[in-house]
Amino acid sequence: MSSLLCIFLLFAVFISHGGAATEAPVEAVKDINGKPLQTRFYYYILPVVRGRGGGLTMSKPENKTCPRSVIQDRFEVSQGLPVSFSPYDKSRIVRVSTDQNIKFSPTSIWELANFDEATSQNFISTCGVEGNPGQTTVDNWFKIDKFDNDYKIRFCPTVCNFCKVICRDVGVFVQDGKRRLALSDVPLKVMFKRA
Repeated sequence: MSSLLCIFLLFAVFISHGGAATEAPVEAVKDINGKPLQTRFYYYILPVVRGRGGGLTMSKPENKTCPRSVIQDRFEVSQGLPVSFSPYDKSRIVRVSTDQNIKFSPTSIWELANFDEATSQNFISTCGVEGNPGQTTVDNWFKIDKFDNDYKIRFCPTVCNFCKVICRDVGVFVQDGKRRLALSDVPLKVMFKRA
């Protein structure tokens, strides 16, 4: 009788875990030294392909408030401004394909700006809000995905189950000599260097 009870309990545990072993943890994003990115540190986002500009930074403000665009510095030797990451699940490690807020500072959080009709582009600005995953903040979440042996940044938030979102890579759109980050079919291949 007790062995039958043990078999029943094991079967119940197997079914409650979806009939399979628990999922492996999602792979950590790694910096240029092979160390996992951590939320307590700042990092430079640098292009892998050299010769077209430096690290990521912000444009000069056109007025005292938003929007400030996320741009690639035009000087290849520039590392840009350091960023930090805040995963939606409050993990201390930044993981591949996980929704994150990306921020230059507590008041300069990346956000998908409204569609720009003049250029037919969706640019990335720094007017976002940190945290509170859901419908009202869906434009503030980005993912870091593997791209060959490096990484790319992608806008494809999954923090809102019923929101309709576009899913596209983040690339560079050149406008008046500025290399502005925008949604693109050609992703910017990036790497991360601890600041």
